[in-house]
Amino acid sequence: MSATSSPAAGTTATADEPTDVELRLPADGAYASVLRTLTAGLAARLDFTMDDIEDLRIAVSEAAAMVLEEADPGSTLDCRFLLSPGQLALTISAPAEAPTAPDYESFGWQVLATLAAEAAIDSVPGSYAVRLTVRSSLES
Repeated sequence: MSATSSPAAGTTATADEPTDVELRLPADGAYASVLRTLTAGLAARLDFTMDDIEDLRIAVSEAAAMVLEEADPGSTLDCRFLLSPGQLALTISAPAEAPTAPDYESFGWQVLATLAAEAAIDSVPGSYAVRLTVRSSLES
């Protein structure tokens, strides 16, 4: 398990400057709670409301489940966050030798489409990724 963040250590991002955070975990459902906890912490740092944070935790759980279902055994789950005022964009991806076509009628997708301001699935041989953007209800 590893995590990286920018800007470089010793510098501080301004309130309007986007910040990247990356997390790599084994592609195993046992690590989903680590991803949910990090996501909630980042959203709290952006002053999301408690309701927004809980919605985000649910959306991240669904996105991770979709990616883990397609991930190659023994692979790594890559999570990249882009933080900006009132908005959190997230990509969860994993190597997938032969991913299936996205099921836009599934319950998981319906949850994502409802909770996220934007959501997309990238399914190509070699990779499967779910991208979502969530905005704070305070920004509306």
